[in-house]
Amino acid sequence: MAKLFDCITDELQAFITQQRIFFVATAPLSPEGHVNLSPKGLDCFKVLSPDRVAYLDLTGSGNETSAHLQENGRITLMFCAFESKPMILRLYGRGVTILPDSPEWDDLAAHFPALPGVRQIIMAEIDRVQTSCGMAVPLYEYQDQREELINWAEKKGVQGIQDYHQLKNQVSIDGLPTPLKQT
Repeated sequence: MAKLFDCITDELQAFITQQRIFFVATAPLSPEGHVNLSPKGLDCFKVLSPDRVAYLDLTGSGNETSAHLQENGRITLMFCAFESKPMILRLYGRGVTILPDSPEWDDLAAHFPALPGVRQIIMAEIDRVQTSCGMAVPLYEYQDQREELINWAEKKGVQGIQDYHQLKNQVSIDGLPTPLKQT
């Protein structure tokens, strides 16, 4: 029941906008490396054009996505309908990490809310758009976004976040370097 699209249509963009969570998957080239799959929230995903998307990446315990993108660029983004009509949407493409000191940062950052603890923007050129039924995905009732990451980042402050990046976000779990700015 999979259906392919040439690009992100207006209908699919509306579906994306309604979702409060999305998932990001990347993997290293090494068959011994770990596939990374991360849930994301906080209104951090934007459709920039029918074949380009980006999300604001907040500080986390690792930086696998960025390391994998630097090595091979492959990325898959997935959205699931947890409310109303079932559907799964996957966006396949090639991604890059945009750091705060990159020339394109200001233009891209303007698409997102100002949040503490921002690490980078992940941007992807989408070359395959696919939906599937999602009929086995359970229905969930949305309650609210969690505030713990925002509160943690505010408490850490700018220097604390930079120190954390240096300590925890320089290398993937498989030893791949990340493109984080070295300070």
